Amino acid sequence: MQSFARQGAPKMSLTAWSKVTGGRLHHQRSRLVFVSGIQWDGRRSASNFNPLQWIQQKFAPAVRKSSVPDAPRQEIAELAPAQEAFMEAKGDVTTKEKKKKVADAALEVIRKPPAREHKYSTANFKISHRKLNMIGRQISGKPIDHAIMQMQFSEKRASNRIKSMLVTAKLHATVYKNMDSSKLVVSEAWVTKGPKQLKRVEPRGRGKFGIRVHPDSRMHVILRPGKTYEQVRKEQREMRLRGIVSAGLVREHVPLRNPASFWQW
Repeated sequence: MQSFARQGAPKMSLTAWSKVTGGRLHHQRSRLVFVSGIQWDGRRSASNFNPLQWIQQKFAPAVRKSSVPDAPRQEIAELAPAQEAFMEAKGDVTTKEKKKKVADAALEVIRKPPAREHKYSTANFKISHRKLNMIGRQISGKPIDHAIMQMQFSEKRASNRIKSMLVTAKLHATVYKNMDSSKLVVSEAWVTKGPKQLKRVEPRGRGKFGIRVHPDSRMHVILRPGKTYEQVRKEQREMRLRGIVSAGLVREHVPLRNPASFWQW
């Protein structure tokens, strides 16, 4: 055991000196180190000051509090009904009438006569105009909801694009042109070629080549108000019922012309 000595003090061991001074021994890295009972703790005087955090708190945007007290606002809110009653007794135009006039003027601006038709089209995309024309014949003359349903269950590759175009056209006609969505019918549908037909070289046999044309096409539709799908079905049913003369005999709507004689001999 090592001995510890002070100037003017007798020599004593490290263990005895720790008992006198109230210190303790710590075993660090296989050697004894004496720590006095009165030791300095660096954490007590450590500072938590962070300059970056101070800058963020200092210059961070914050909502300014109004310096005007809320009492004047409450007084104005309490005096508003009394002021309206005074204006009514005086005979002037009340605020309610003013609000009503403003609302009527706004309604007059919003109310627009429904348009007669709405035209919409797709963008140019890679497809043959012959293939796209078959889809146009499928939706032409049908109500807009029925046409969308046809495109939803169609197996054609371009059916998703045509369905999106029909849904957008229906929304624009309803919102912008004040048309009734339940009466919209795909009145016309036609297909046009794109402005650019891409041409590429296609190799052939015996050192020859051909020209491969990649076509672009687009579809145009015109929506007009017409009969709904239910109205068309009802009219068809009534027309068929009018052609029935009896329960056992079914005739066409055209009267018989030059009927043959019953007896042929």
